[in-house]
Amino acid sequence: MSVKAYQTVGKSLPHESAHLHVMGSAQYTDDIPEFASTLHAAIGMSARAHARIVSMDLSAVASAPGVVAVVTLDDVPGEKYHGPYQDDEPVFADGKVEYLGQPMFAVAATSHDLARRAVSLAKIEYEDLDPVLTVEEGAARKSYVLPPVHISKGNVPSLLEQGPNRHQGELHCGGQEQFYLEGQVAYAMLGENNEIQLYSSTQHPSEMQAMVAHILGQPAHTVKVQCRRMGGGFGGKESQSWPFAAAAALLAKRTGRPVKVRADRDDDFMITGKRHDFRVLYDVAYTDDGLIKAVAFEQQLRCGFSADLSGAVADRQVFHSDNAYYLEAFDILSLRIKTNSQSNTAFRGFGGPQGILCIEYVIDDIARRLGKDPLDVRKLNFYGRTERNVTPYQMVVEDNVVHELVDQLEASSKYRERRKQVDQFNAQNRILKKGLALVPVKFGISFTATFLNQAGALLHVYTDGSALINHGGTEMGQGLNTKVAQVVAEELGIDMDRVRVSSTDTSKVPNTSATAASTGTDLNGKAAQDAARKIKAALVEFAADHYGCDAHDIVFRSNQVVCGDRITLSFADFVQKAYMARVPLWSSGFYKTPKIHYDLKTLTGRPFYYFVYAAACAEVIIDTLTGENRLVRADILYDAGRSINPAVDLGQVEGGFIQGVGWLTTEELWWDAKGKLMTHAPSTYKIPSVSDCPEALHVEFFENGNTENNIFQSKAMGEPPLPTAISVFLAIRDAIASTAAPGVTVPLDAPATAERVLWALDKVKEGSELCADMAAFDADANVAAALEPVMSMPGPGAGNV
Repeated sequence: MSVKAYQTVGKSLPHESAHLHVMGSAQYTDDIPEFASTLHAAIGMSARAHARIVSMDLSAVASAPGVVAVVTLDDVPGEKYHGPYQDDEPVFADGKVEYLGQPMFAVAATSHDLARRAVSLAKIEYEDLDPVLTVEEGAARKSYVLPPVHISKGNVPSLLEQGPNRHQGELHCGGQEQFYLEGQVAYAMLGENNEIQLYSSTQHPSEMQAMVAHILGQPAHTVKVQCRRMGGGFGGKESQSWPFAAAAALLAKRTGRPVKVRADRDDDFMITGKRHDFRVLYDVAYTDDGLIKAVAFEQQLRCGFSADLSGAVADRQVFHSDNAYYLEAFDILSLRIKTNSQSNTAFRGFGGPQGILCIEYVIDDIARRLGKDPLDVRKLNFYGRTERNVTPYQMVVEDNVVHELVDQLEASSKYRERRKQVDQFNAQNRILKKGLALVPVKFGISFTATFLNQAGALLHVYTDGSALINHGGTEMGQGLNTKVAQVVAEELGIDMDRVRVSSTDTSKVPNTSATAASTGTDLNGKAAQDAARKIKAALVEFAADHYGCDAHDIVFRSNQVVCGDRITLSFADFVQKAYMARVPLWSSGFYKTPKIHYDLKTLTGRPFYYFVYAAACAEVIIDTLTGENRLVRADILYDAGRSINPAVDLGQVEGGFIQGVGWLTTEELWWDAKGKLMTHAPSTYKIPSVSDCPEALHVEFFENGNTENNIFQSKAMGEPPLPTAISVFLAIRDAIASTAAPGVTVPLDAPATAERVLWALDKVKEGSELCADMAAFDADANVAAALEPVMSMPGPGAGNV
């Protein structure tokens, strides 16, 4: 069946909650009507980055107005240490604090305000310890939350020495706060037999269920977690909803009353982790044309005080260190640095954008040094289709469309023509400079932990012909429930308004994976399809037997059931007859991603089911006097496969791109010398606004079906759009490079704030002056002869300025 023949799939249908969002009636966790006896909780946080707790006097807290209960680590009845990967995080600080903002105790009071006021009355005496605050310091001390990981191929040291061109460099890239519109919220209430009903704004209800059960020392079946929707997650609610869920559950069990935790934005910033910031050191050898012969990366990822999800994030950075390029020889060392700061966690892209940025920065360097257009160097290094098509982790790239996709964007964006226009503009303007960059993306889709690639669903068809689907994914605004409803409607041949998706609920679909890794629709859509097809098979069997039709002639479409050319019934009437004949009208569904496997020790295998390809062309303008920049235009071409809902997918591409622009240009996390995060509110942390969106933003979908048997041949949407924003960062670098002498590279770190742009402009000016001095020296034969032994030494910049 072609895409055009589908009834709901492939159509730009409204988000299932759009009307509720517009009217302000969409119910989030904090909107759930509260019981009259509800208490409100606040969390007491550490005021030191690394210290031993000498004493903690909470008497004034306990006696403060409105306070009903105070809990510390001693009040945890079950397991006191937890973590999504390893149990290295205490529920509350255990004898010492590991970062400034670490939870030390929790308070339940009769109002949110009274709870927050009470928390400030704690009297805590510390003995300061020596903290590790930067990734450089952690690397020097070999301070790790997890052991380093190393993969390599070929004799990299020898190939680096052979060149014929070689240089080294480094890049620092900051982290990023998830800044979901809805903050961390949890609402817990005690039922009979110590059962806990927990409403949580979380991407991973099953993990919240497991952690709360372990903390309370109860079996999982006594803890029920629900989430109807989130006001954004972006990875920040994948693992790190648990401190808030735990505090609510502990205090509910302690008091016997419902307890709500609604974190203040500042507290949320201080307690929770961000996107991993990193430092990368690189060493690369390449031909005169720009073909990479060998590259070495040392990736220093700042993980914070505990492992959290850092192992998987760092692995994915390694997996995306190639991006769209074949690396003939490579050496990649990944260091998972422990620092006394918030434990960094998932963020849209999950290490992938960090890996892609590394190799794109190197490619950009190569082009600058050789005096070539970066796009030409990129094309030269692309993966091949039948050769040069094996990744560093030994997965064969079978679905490569990067050549066609980039060629199409190059043409549609008029890249070559605009390159000439940019050069002309820069030649005519002394203060304002433009930059242009076209960057591809190859992004792997699946959880790298193979066991997480599974999903379940529960579908009910009622006798009036309506359907209710429950699945393990969570809706955070990305349109997952809309797409799952489209899948069910398509399979049963009914209209979308006949299908409803209910709250994610651990008592309906158990043992679910997080809604993350861009797998939400892939996994849960397939599980829902499986449930629908099981019900449909039972209905077909009934129709064939009852009406004497051939099973192959029975069609479900347009709210009708057609049995050949003889009988047509409304779906509702047909279902009613099936019910009277005792045909089961409900079913569970299950799906597990095929083909994938992955060796955690060697980082080899097939961690991804397929790849998503994309490319973006960005044009910027900078003010060389102030360092300010403006994104003028962006053209994006995205490989969505056969889109289930183009309207929803368009929003994901645009949103992911702009969020990536924020990461690389304005969103700066800054800690002071004592380890305190100083950018912890909208007043000090700058996320993109409407005015930061370019006046011209063109998004198109690449015509391409998924070669794998994914749900309706679609491809993932959540994460791959974000690294397309690397084009903006490199366009800024291109604009700065226009002020430099040929061959001078731009030492620009991210985010490219106005201050960093000015710093880079100064550095390229110094480099250009050095080039001019060396040119003058070359005019003197005696000086040139004297310098010859130095210039012929191998190493950084050999043969280049």
